[in-house]
Amino acid sequence: MQTVLGLAALMRRYLAGEDLNPLGQSLLERAAQHPDEAAALLDAAIIMQFRGQPTVAQQLQQEALRLCRCYRIPAALPVKLRLLALVAPGELMANVPLECLLEQSDIELQLYYVSAELPADLPEHDLLFVAIGESSVNRPLLAAWHTHLAHWSVPVLNAPQRIANLARDVAAQQLQQLPNVLMPMTWQVTRAELTQLAAGASPADCQLPELRFPVIVRPIDSHAGYALTQTIDANSLAAQLPHLPGDDFFIAPFIDYRSSDGQFRKYRVAFIGGEPFAVHLGISADWMIHYLNAGMTESMAKRAEEAAFMAQFAEDFAQRHGTALAAINARMGLDYFGIDCAEMPDGRLLIFEVDHAMVVHALDDVTLFPYKQPAMQRLFAAFRKLLLTAANVAAPA
Repeated sequence: MQTVLGLAALMRRYLAGEDLNPLGQSLLERAAQHPDEAAALLDAAIIMQFRGQPTVAQQLQQEALRLCRCYRIPAALPVKLRLLALVAPGELMANVPLECLLEQSDIELQLYYVSAELPADLPEHDLLFVAIGESSVNRPLLAAWHTHLAHWSVPVLNAPQRIANLARDVAAQQLQQLPNVLMPMTWQVTRAELTQLAAGASPADCQLPELRFPVIVRPIDSHAGYALTQTIDANSLAAQLPHLPGDDFFIAPFIDYRSSDGQFRKYRVAFIGGEPFAVHLGISADWMIHYLNAGMTESMAKRAEEAAFMAQFAEDFAQRHGTALAAINARMGLDYFGIDCAEMPDGRLLIFEVDHAMVVHALDDVTLFPYKQPAMQRLFAAFRKLLLTAANVAAPA
């Protein structure tokens, strides 16, 4: 097992504006001088992803995993618990970014990059967390590890069979008919089926009898708004389809969720052991909100509203949507996961996505976002408590 800097440490430096090119070059030189130095390659792969070089990042990661599949991120404090996280090869959003939840903690994080086979050399650990993200690529891994973990020697969090329910179309089915919850039905379609719809075929003819325009279309396994498009009719879809990458897509009705002031608001909420916690609020004039493009840095008014949301979350948002949040948690049955959502005028909670691999962190500039630190520290403390309780370790200090 080799020791890495890891995602959280590198992302903190990247978001602070540090030029990571010298560090990346140093890591590559170290790997060249020491052929068994897999950790340097893995950290360099993360930097390459920050730089927008996914092909190089993938090559570096593959070489690192050829040398070693298990890595360690040391605890910042004397170790209270050894957490083994099962992760999958892939890009930054392929797995739960546990490193960001465990900064400055007493939890030693061990990352094992899985294959479908059960290895014979897993490190000693007190608790296992399935951090593999849901995707078409990862489904065979999740299925294999569902079998492997059936009689594991330590407690397991986020069971693989539950993670399978996070697929966009499956999650939409799971959340139908829940009280005060709206998640539009989502269907997986091929390019050929979209082409048929774009040519004027009725949704019923395309085996989508409940679908109505306008719709949103996105490639399978895409995240953060990548290639996400809204189409108002068949002609619009025909114009946009040639520019969409891939051959398989999700399609769902578009729900106009703008507030009375004309702004769109997207809330991220994390569930930890069944309890909801505020993560962030993005506010934008654009319906497709990604927190980094919502103009939160530029707008004091937006930050003030987000600060109020986070500070008053337990007494306000969580109370107002308590029935919906409890129903979502019970239906998904995961120890840890998150939702992106919005408030509808009729009081229902509109769910965009359910995922356990959402980014939850405290890496924002504290001068601009000082209000995030108390909220995130409460969230991190709850996550630590979840881990210690599950592992039957003495109550946290």
